[in-house]
Amino acid sequence: MKLPRIARFAPLFVLLFAASALAQTELKFGHVGEPGSLFAKSAEEYAKRANEKLGGKAKVVVFGSSQLGGDKELLQKLKLGTVDFALPSTVMSSESDLFGIFEMPYLVKDRKHMNAIEKEVFWPKLAPEAEKKGIKVLAVWENGYRHITNNRRPIKVPGDLNDIKLRVPEGKWRVKMFQAYGANPSPMKFSEVFTALQTGVMDGQENPFSQIVSAKFQEVQKYLSLTGHVYTPAYATVGSKKWASLPPDVRKVLEDTAKELQSFVYSTAQKDEDELLAKIKSAGVQVNEANKAAFVAASKAVYEEFGKEVKGSKELIDKALALAK
Repeated sequence: MKLPRIARFAPLFVLLFAASALAQTELKFGHVGEPGSLFAKSAEEYAKRANEKLGGKAKVVVFGSSQLGGDKELLQKLKLGTVDFALPSTVMSSESDLFGIFEMPYLVKDRKHMNAIEKEVFWPKLAPEAEKKGIKVLAVWENGYRHITNNRRPIKVPGDLNDIKLRVPEGKWRVKMFQAYGANPSPMKFSEVFTALQTGVMDGQENPFSQIVSAKFQEVQKYLSLTGHVYTPAYATVGSKKWASLPPDVRKVLEDTAKELQSFVYSTAQKDEDELLAKIKSAGVQVNEANKAAFVAASKAVYEEFGKEVKGSKELIDKALALAK
C-alpha cells in the first residue's frame, strides 16, 4: 500500500521541527547581582562564551537584579524548571547544611586555598548533596570576601556590633555567627537591602566590595569595617531535571564553559578590589581595619555548634583548614 505523500515526509517534518525547537531554546540565567557586580560580570561573560560555542543550538540569556526572584526563589525555580541557571552563594546552606562550612568565619585563607578546598572537599562531598536536592553544580565561582558596613560606629572588635541591626543573607549559620558577635542579625532579600539601610530598618549589612558598590550601599552607609570575616564561593547551578533533558553536546559546552570561567571570575574579583574600595572611600564612607584575631577568637563557639549539629562537618572543616598549611 502506498503511503499518502504527507505521511511519507512526516519523519522529516518531525526532525525539522525538533531542530527548530532546539535552536530556539532559551536558557534563563537568573541572579541577584546588580549591574557591574561580580555576579553580573561573571554571568554575562559566561553567556557570551557559551553562546559563541553553542552556535544557535541554545542560547543563555541573563536576568540580573533579582528579576527572576531572590536567591531562595531562584533555587526553587531551578527545581521546577522555570529558571535554568542560577548563581547562589550563602543560600545553598538552606538546601544542605554541609554547605554551611563556607559560612564558618576565616575558613578560607585565599583563592589558592579555595582551589584546594574545591578539589578535596567541595566536589567529593558537597556537590553530591546539591544533586540530592535536584540542583547540579557546574562550577565554583566567587562572591568574595565579606566586610561590614553600618551607620552606627566603626566595627573594630566583635563587641562593637552590640545591638546593631544587621542584614544578613538567607542562611542560618550567618545569623548564628553574628549573634555570637553580639549583633542583631536578620535575613533579608538582597533586593530589599538598600531601602532598609536608607530608612533605618537596618543599621548595616555585610557583603563583598562588588556587591556593596553595585548596589550603591556606600550612598546610605557611614562606616566600612574591613573584617573579611567570610569568603563566599558562588555556584554556577542548573536544575537537574532540565539538565537531563538537554542534548549531550549542549551539556558539554555549558559545563566546560562554566569550569573554564573560574579563572576569569577570580582575576576579575582580584582586579576590582582596590578600585572598588577607592570608590567606597570617595563616597565619604569612613574605612577602618578590624582586629581579626578578636573575631577569630569569638568564632570558636560557632565552629563548635556547627560541628556538633551537622553530621560529617567536623571532618570537612578539619580537612579544609589543613589544606591551608
